[in-house]
Amino acid sequence: MSLVQGIMMLAFTSTSSFMAFYIEQLGVHEMHKVDIWSGVIQSATPLVAALASPIWGSLSDRTGRKMMVLRSTVAIAIFNALAGLSQNTWQLLGLRALQGAFSGFSAAAIALVSTVIPEEKLGFSLGWIQSAGMVGSLLGPLVGGLLADSVGSYRAVFYLTSTFAILAFVVTLIFVKEDFQPAGGNKGGGKRKLSLVGQFRAVKELKSVQTMFLVLFITQFSVMSVQPVLPVFMKELMNGTTGLLGTIAGFAFSVTGLADLIASPFLGKRSDQLGYRRVLTICMTGAGLFYLPQALAPNIWVFVASRFGLGLFVGGILPTANALVGRLTPKHQRGQVFGLTSSATFLGSFAGPLLGGLGSAALGIRWMLGFTCLLYLLNMVWVRLKVKDPESMEAST
Repeated sequence: MSLVQGIMMLAFTSTSSFMAFYIEQLGVHEMHKVDIWSGVIQSATPLVAALASPIWGSLSDRTGRKMMVLRSTVAIAIFNALAGLSQNTWQLLGLRALQGAFSGFSAAAIALVSTVIPEEKLGFSLGWIQSAGMVGSLLGPLVGGLLADSVGSYRAVFYLTSTFAILAFVVTLIFVKEDFQPAGGNKGGGKRKLSLVGQFRAVKELKSVQTMFLVLFITQFSVMSVQPVLPVFMKELMNGTTGLLGTIAGFAFSVTGLADLIASPFLGKRSDQLGYRRVLTICMTGAGLFYLPQALAPNIWVFVASRFGLGLFVGGILPTANALVGRLTPKHQRGQVFGLTSSATFLGSFAGPLLGGLGSAALGIRWMLGFTCLLYLLNMVWVRLKVKDPESMEAST
C-alpha cells in the first residue's frame, strides 16, 4: 500500500504546480479571474467527494477496502485523461466534479492499513504511508512541471496522471492482499445500509472521533486555502519571468514534500510514544509559524526555504490525526469512520481553495498566507482544549 499511495499521490500532484497556467491556456487571462477559477476548479473535486466519501467508506466495511481502492484508481485514470481533452474551463470543472463523485481512495487505503496493523504501531505505520505519499508529492509537481516545459503542453501531464493511476490499479490488484471478513460474518455485509445522516448518528457515541472532524477540516482548509494561487505568487516573486516557470513552481511544491518525507516517519513513531495530542500541538504550531516568512518573502528563494520548513511540520499532522481516529474506533467501523473523516478533509479541500482564491483576489496572496498562519494556531488551541489521547481516556474510565 505504501507503493500504491506513492503512485497515487504522484498522480494527484503532477498537475498542481501549473493548474492556474492551464486555466489561462483555456481562455482566462485576467489574473483575478484566474485566481477565482483556480479556486473553483480545485474545489469541485473535494466538494463532491465530501458527499460521496462516507458512502464509499460505509460500502468498504461490507465489500472490502481493496475493492474501493481499485474502483477509485480506475475512476481517477478515466477522468484525468478526459481533463486533458478539455476545451474550456466549464468542461474542466465538470470533469473534476465527476472525479470527486468516484473518490474514496484515501479513506479505503487508511482503513485497509489500520485494520491489519497492531494498535500500538498505527502512528508509525501511517507515518510510513504518509512518507510514501510524500515521495509521490515530491516527484509529482516536479515531473509534471518538467514534462510541461519539455513538451510544451500542459495536457500531456493529465495523460501521464491517468497512466500512473492505471499503474496503481495493477499494483493493487496483483500485490495487495486483504483477508476481509465483514461485520456479521457473511460476505455481502451483515449490516444495513445507512444514509449519510444515519452514518453520522451511528458514530454519535464516539465523541472524541467527532472532535477530530473539525481538526481535520481546519488542517486541510489551511493547507489548501493558498495552494491554487501559489504559482501566481511565485510568478510575482520572479518578477514576471516565464522561462522554466513550470519547473521552478514544481520545485517549490516538491521541497515541501521532501521535508515531509524526512519528518513523517519520525513524527509518526513519536506520536505512538509521546502521545498524539502533544505531537499534533508541535506540528500545528511549527506549520503555522512557517507561513509567516512565506507571506513576507522578498524573493523566490526565501519562499522556497520557508516551504521546506513548512514540510518538516505539516507532514506529521494527518498521520497522527488518522492514527488517533483509528485508536478510538472499533475495527468493524473503521471504513465508515474513515469515510466520514475523509469527508471532513474533503470539505476542507473544497472550502480552502474556493475561499482562498476569492480572498487572494480581494486582499492579495500575502494576506491569505498570514491568515493561514492564524488558522493553524487556532487549530492547535482547539486540539489542546478538546483532544485527549486514548491512554488518558482509558485511565479516566
